[in-house]
Amino acid sequence: MKCAMSDKPLTQAITSGSEQRKNVPVVTVESFYQAHAEKLQLKLEGKRVGFHRKIREPTINRPGLALSGFYNYFAEKRVQVLGAAEQSYLQSLLAKTRIQRFRALCAQKIPCLVTSRGAHLEPELLAVAEEQQVAVFRTPMVTMRFINAATIAMEVDFSASVTEFGSMVDILGVGVLIRGQSGIGKSEAVLGLIERGYSLVADDVTRVKSLEGRELVATAPELTRYHMEVRGIGIINVASIFGIGSIRMEKRIDLVVTLQEWHELQEIDRIGLDMESYEILKLKVPHITIPVRPGRDIARLIEVAAMDQKLKGLGRNSAVEFNDKLLNLMETKET
Repeated sequence: MKCAMSDKPLTQAITSGSEQRKNVPVVTVESFYQAHAEKLQLKLEGKRVGFHRKIREPTINRPGLALSGFYNYFAEKRVQVLGAAEQSYLQSLLAKTRIQRFRALCAQKIPCLVTSRGAHLEPELLAVAEEQQVAVFRTPMVTMRFINAATIAMEVDFSASVTEFGSMVDILGVGVLIRGQSGIGKSEAVLGLIERGYSLVADDVTRVKSLEGRELVATAPELTRYHMEVRGIGIINVASIFGIGSIRMEKRIDLVVTLQEWHELQEIDRIGLDMESYEILKLKVPHITIPVRPGRDIARLIEVAAMDQKLKGLGRNSAVEFNDKLLNLMETKET
């Protein structure tokens, strides 16, 4: 399924051309530090060098064997962490040997180094890292806790992503992506949902990430976050008008709703037994099509669709229950 690209100025400022744009994640030491420094309690040691280096694998490596001179199967694409064991081993070496081993480690084109437990790298080793253009960070976290937290953080950074041209709202905990041709009323429907107390995630352009290939998480581009464009009014700041509770930074996609002109639909599902799906990043999401024509309260229909999807998540399918009830009634009359 495809959706027509919006002709809104805000959308055009972000992207143009294709209806759906896939993004290949590139994670540098700088982007990793900027995104996760606070959460991982990272502090830069020494000079700001090597920030351009790429992190090519979303996990952490402890270079214990590497410091002993063994580099077979060395994971040079990962962030390297010096835990208590590595730091103790370096301290046990003679000064000359310690510098040689550390220089050999930095020569492996590693992205960066992190010392755990708040340990400071010795000045002579820090000088080697600066010479080799390897950034060094310090964290007070214990080694395993840092490894776990950093790995989880990088899983998001390395997740496959795509840009969907549609609006995203959170309705009673159900993430709904609303698609449709330009001018069909997506933003007006979202505005009606916000007035009912629900939360906006993204208007018109939604960025979607696949987390470990198990769920899709949507968010708004930085440029349009908190904002909507309503035809006849212009660009509005949703958080300023409706309060901060009307905004949600990200949300899992549980349902995709496509708005389509009534006369363009050859057949309209009146029962709901036929379960459709919409594929994003190789994951299928429940999908429904809502016919649009004058007089229909589209916001209300989307709200009911989200409630029905929530019931389905709890194991209650109204269409199936009605069909079973009808079949039982027919069998009873036949007997």
